[in-house]
Amino acid sequence: MVEKGAKPSRRRAAVAVAIMLGLLVVAIGVSRLVSADREVTAAGGPTETSPPSVAPAPAGATTTAGMTTTATAGATTAVPPSTEVSVATTAPAVTEPIHPPPVLREEHPPLRDIDGWLQSDVTSLEELRGKVVIVEFWTFGCYNCRNRLPYTQDIYAAYRDQGLEIVGIHSPEFAYEKEVDAIVEAMDRLGVTWPVVLDTDRRTFREWQGSPAYWPRTYVLDRTGRVRFDHIGEGAYGALEDTVVALLAEAP
Repeated sequence: MVEKGAKPSRRRAAVAVAIMLGLLVVAIGVSRLVSADREVTAAGGPTETSPPSVAPAPAGATTTAGMTTTATAGATTAVPPSTEVSVATTAPAVTEPIHPPPVLREEHPPLRDIDGWLQSDVTSLEELRGKVVIVEFWTFGCYNCRNRLPYTQDIYAAYRDQGLEIVGIHSPEFAYEKEVDAIVEAMDRLGVTWPVVLDTDRRTFREWQGSPAYWPRTYVLDRTGRVRFDHIGEGAYGALEDTVVALLAEAP
């Protein structure tokens, strides 16, 4: 009886031992996995929640306004930040000295076969010696001539009291521009307040310019009558004013 009952008891014991061995194997495997994970984390490896790595600035580097500058063997390398920032800079104003305008002609050409003056008590350019004189060839029907007038008016208003005079030489292109009444009406309408020479047959126009000749054309005479500026067409208003200022500053 005792001998028969012992067999089931041995089987149960063997099963129990087998289960225990199995659990032991599982426990050892889990332990090894945990240990391996800890070793990886301790070594600095990436994990799912790790922040992005940032390389430290090398030795000798300086950081200014988010820009890292590294000096290497005399060279400077700029490492820009992740976000660009635009900085507006304003260069300091530079005032250039006004150089004396060159002498283009030692003596201006004469007024040739003119038909008189308007808005003037003088009868020649020689009577204006001692003044700086702008001589401008124009005709009231010329679009480009009319475009110059506002700038001429501004210069006249600014420097007339300092010794500037303007002489407009009206050299008509078409027959209707030869009529004195039409010229006077146009001068009043366009705001021409300076003396005007009537060059009806364009003799002075050709004497000064030769061929080809242009409307408008602007000259500046210094206090002794020398030609110091010559410009064809519109524009060069700043250069014209600079010339006037420089010549007014010259000793008579």
